[in-house]
Amino acid sequence: MTTNAPARAGSTLDQAALRPRIREVLPNAVRIRRDLHAHPELAYQEHRTSGVVCAELQRLGIAHVPGLAGGTGVLAYLPATAAGDDRPSVALRADMDALPIEERTGAAYASTTAGVMHACGHDGHTANLLGVAAVLSKVAHRPNPVHLIFQPAEEGGAGGKRMCEEGCLDGSKIGPRVGRIFGLHGWPQYELGVVGSRVGPLLAAVDNFWVRMNGEQAHAAYPQLGCDPVVASAAVIQALQTICSRNVAPTDSVVVSVTQIRAGTATNIIPARVEFGGTVRTLRDETRAMAKRRLYAIVESTAAAYGCAAEIDWREGYPVTHNEPATTERFFRVARAAVGEARVATVPTPTLGGEDFSYYGHHVPACFFILGVKPAHAAKWPSLHQPEYDFNDDALETGIELMVRLALDAE
Repeated sequence: MTTNAPARAGSTLDQAALRPRIREVLPNAVRIRRDLHAHPELAYQEHRTSGVVCAELQRLGIAHVPGLAGGTGVLAYLPATAAGDDRPSVALRADMDALPIEERTGAAYASTTAGVMHACGHDGHTANLLGVAAVLSKVAHRPNPVHLIFQPAEEGGAGGKRMCEEGCLDGSKIGPRVGRIFGLHGWPQYELGVVGSRVGPLLAAVDNFWVRMNGEQAHAAYPQLGCDPVVASAAVIQALQTICSRNVAPTDSVVVSVTQIRAGTATNIIPARVEFGGTVRTLRDETRAMAKRRLYAIVESTAAAYGCAAEIDWREGYPVTHNEPATTERFFRVARAAVGEARVATVPTPTLGGEDFSYYGHHVPACFFILGVKPAHAAKWPSLHQPEYDFNDDALETGIELMVRLALDAE
C-alpha cells in the first residue's frame, strides 16, 4: 500500500533527507565554534558571543529577542509550519560562557584572551545550537514550534535561572509557552557518535561555602600566647570528611571538597585568621539539608574547641539536574532511531558535577543528555575544566542531528 503522508521524524526517508542538510551547515558551525573558542568571555560578559549568535540568527531570518538575563541572553523562535502554533513549543538550550583558565591546547584557534578559555565546551554547545537553527530554518515541515535558548553564565552565575525568571519558558517573550526542553553537554568520557542520559537525577545539587576562622595572632615561637586558626582550620577540614564517611549511607552520595585556603603573611607569624572555601555536592534534598547542618556543627564546635570563632558564608547553588521520565524516554526513542541502539548509552549513575540546566526542569519537563567527544582511537581525552580541553568539532554532526530530531519529533 502506498501513502502520500509525510515521513515522520526518525523514519528512513526523513533520515536520508536530513543528514545532507546537516552536512551542508557543518563547515559554518565549525567556523563559528572556532571563532568563539578564540574569543572566550566570562559569565555575564558574553557580549561578543551574543552578537555572533544574533548575527547568525539574523542571517537565517529567525526571529529572536536579545538582551536577556543581564544583557547577553538570546531567545530565538521558529513557528510550526502547520496550523496549531498555539501548542506548547519544544525548547533547545545552549550555554555561552567560558572559564577563568589559561589555555594549553596549542590549537591554532586558541584563546586570544589571557586567563580565559572555553574549557567546558560551551563554544561547542553554542555552535551546535546555531547549526540546529540553520537546519530547522530550511526544514519544510516543522510540526512543533521551537524555541532556541542561548543563555549566559552557566559557570556559577545561574544564567539559566534568570532566563526562566525573565519569561523564556512561559510564552511572554516570543512564541507560545514551552512544553518540553532539551539540553546537551560534550562529554570526554564517551566516544564520538555516542549519546546518553538517564531518567531521574543526572547531575548533583551544588552548594558552596566560605569559612573565616578567627584566632589570635602570635609569634610562631610562642604559640601559647595566641589561638592558632591554622591548626583549628586543619582540624575542621579533616573533620568535614566525616560527613561523607559517617553521616551518609554508603548507597547515598555526597562530596565535601575544600578547594581554597588563604592565610598568613610570614613563616614566623601565626596569623589572626584563616579563610577556606569549597563545595558540597548531593543528589537528594534530605542529604543536601543534612550536609549543611553537619558542616555548620563541625565548623563551629571544632573552632570553639581550639579557642577560635568561625564565621560561615553558605552559598546555595544549583539544584539537582533531574530528567523527567517521559521526556527522557522520548530522547532515548529519538536517539536510537537516529544513531542506532549501540550508540545510545544509559548513564548508570549520576555524576556529582552541577548544571544550571536544572532550573529549566523546575518549570517544564526536561531532559539533559551527554554527547561523546572522545575520538575512538584515543585512550583518553582532556577532561572538562582542564586547560588542555577542547570541544571536538567532529561531535557537531551528531549533536545537531539529535537536537533537530528532538525538535521535529511529534509523537
